[in-house]
Amino acid sequence: MGVNGTAPDEPSVRVDIGELVLDGFGRDVDAARVSASFQAELTRLVREHGVPLAADGGRALDALAGLPPLPANASARRLGQEIARAVHAGLSGRGEVR
Repeated sequence: MGVNGTAPDEPSVRVDIGELVLDGFGRDVDAARVSASFQAELTRLVREHGVPLAADGGRALDALAGLPPLPANASARRLGQEIARAVHAGLSGRGEVR
């Protein structure tokens, strides 16, 4: 999953997420809708706020931890948005980077 699409005069940011694991959520959660919502929201956040941890050049992170809890009973759309916000918070220096 990548977040791209900057204009030619804007710095390029690429966020690759190998796997998004939904653990602790109901079996009826629509993973495709969560993924689409996640990608749209993360793209918006990166475009609007950038990625502060990448400001000094390319940086690879293995994992983000210590992020805010997510609502287990949220809709797929809302869950994707909340996951994107949590990931962006980690990429912004909030949370533990491993």
